[in-house]
Amino acid sequence: MDASTIGMIAFAAVLILLALRVPIAFTLAAVATVATFFIFAFRTGTFMPERAIKATTSMVFSNSFDLIHSYDLSMIPLFVALGHIAYRADITTKIYHAAKVWLTRLPGGVAMASVMGCGGFSAITGSSIACASTMGKICTPEMLRMGYDPRLATASVAAGGTLGSLIPPSVLFIIYGIFTETSISSLFLAGVLPGLLTLTGFVLVIAVWVWRDPAVAPSTDQRYTARERWQAALDSWPAILLFVLIIGGIYGGIFTATEAAAVCVVSATLIGFVQRKLDWAGLWAAVKETCVQTSAIFLIAASAKIFVAFVALTGVAGTIVGFVSDAQMSLVVLMLCIALIYLLLGMFLDPIGIMVLTLPLMIPLVESYDLNLIWFGVVVIKLLEIGLITPPVGLNVFVIANVVGREAPIDKIFAGITRFLSVDFIVLILIMSFPMISLLIPMAAR
Repeated sequence: MDASTIGMIAFAAVLILLALRVPIAFTLAAVATVATFFIFAFRTGTFMPERAIKATTSMVFSNSFDLIHSYDLSMIPLFVALGHIAYRADITTKIYHAAKVWLTRLPGGVAMASVMGCGGFSAITGSSIACASTMGKICTPEMLRMGYDPRLATASVAAGGTLGSLIPPSVLFIIYGIFTETSISSLFLAGVLPGLLTLTGFVLVIAVWVWRDPAVAPSTDQRYTARERWQAALDSWPAILLFVLIIGGIYGGIFTATEAAAVCVVSATLIGFVQRKLDWAGLWAAVKETCVQTSAIFLIAASAKIFVAFVALTGVAGTIVGFVSDAQMSLVVLMLCIALIYLLLGMFLDPIGIMVLTLPLMIPLVESYDLNLIWFGVVVIKLLEIGLITPPVGLNVFVIANVVGREAPIDKIFAGITRFLSVDFIVLILIMSFPMISLLIPMAAR
C-alpha cells in the first residue's frame, strides 16, 4: 500500500470521526499516528511493523515537542490572559458603556453600541467565542429589557462577536502564522482595515434595519448630559491604551507581537489593581480560565502539527497541486473553490479545527499560484468568521442562545443574522478583489 493511498484513507477517517463528534485534537493525533505507522510499515513493500515503531514515535513526539516549545506560541496564553484580566478589571465593559452613552439617542443606538463594544473587546481579547459570551451577558439582556426585537438584540452581538477573529490580536492569526511560518505581527496589522470595514458594515446594517422598521428598536427616554458623555469616554482610556500598545507598538517597531502581549498583560493587571476593579481572587480566577482555554488550544495545535507532518509524508498536497495545475484552473475559480470549502466546513466545525485541518493542503496550493500568504490569511480568517454565524452550527449563535435562554430561540437569532451575513460577504468579496485592503498597513509598517 503506497503513501498516497494511506493518505486518502486517513482523510476519509478524519471526516468520519469528526462527523461522529469525536474531538478534533484526538481525531487528528490518532489518525495521523496510526496512518504514519502504516506508511513506515509498508515502506519496503511488505508489512513490517517492527521497523515502523521507532520512526512513528520519533515523528509524533518531535513534531509536538517542537510546536509546544515554539516562541510564537507563547502569545496565545498571554493574549488569552489579557482578555480575562481586562474583563475582570472592568476594562472591556467600559468600551460598551461609552458607546452606549454616546449613541443611546440614535435609533438602534444600543445595538450599535453593542457592535462597537464587541469591536473594542476584540481589540483586547482575540477570541470570538469569548467576545460573544461576555458581551452577550452584558448587552443582550439590556436590549431585551428596553423592548428591542429579539432578532436585533441577539444577532447584533452574535455578529459583533465574530470581530474577535479579525481585529488584532487574534488567536486564529497566531495559529495561522505559526503553521504557515509568516509574520504574526504583519498578520495582526493586515486584519485592522478588514476588521474596521466589517464593524462599520454591521453598524450600517443596524441603521438601515431600524430605519425601515422602527419598531425593532424603540426609542428611549434616557438622556445623558454632555459631562456624562465625556466622562464615559474618558473612563474607557485603559482599553484605548491597551489597543495602542498592541497596534502602535507593533506598527512602530517598538514591540514584537509577543512582547506587546506581555506588556499589555502587565499593564491591564496594574490598571485593574490601581482602579480597585481587580483583586487577587479575580486575578487567580483569570489565570485558571486562561490555563483551561490555553490547554485546549495547545492540544489542538500539537495534534495538528503531527497531522501536518503526516500530510507531508504522504505527498497528497503535491498530488492536489498537480491536479489543479493540470486542470489550468484560473485564480478566480480557485478562490471560489477555496471559499466554498471553508464555508461548507464552517457550517459544521469550529474555526480552529477547520484551519488546522485544511492548511496542510491549502498552503502548497496557494504558493503554487504565487499568492501572498498574509493576504490569504486574512481571507481565511474572514471565511472562518462567517462560519461562526452560519447555520446549522454557528457557534456564536449557540453561545448567545445559551445566554438569553427562552427569550430568543435559535431560529430567531439566525433570522436576524442573515442581514449581517450580507455585509460579511460584501467585505469578503472586497478583500479578495482588492488585496491592498489587507496589505496596506503591513506594507507601510516595513
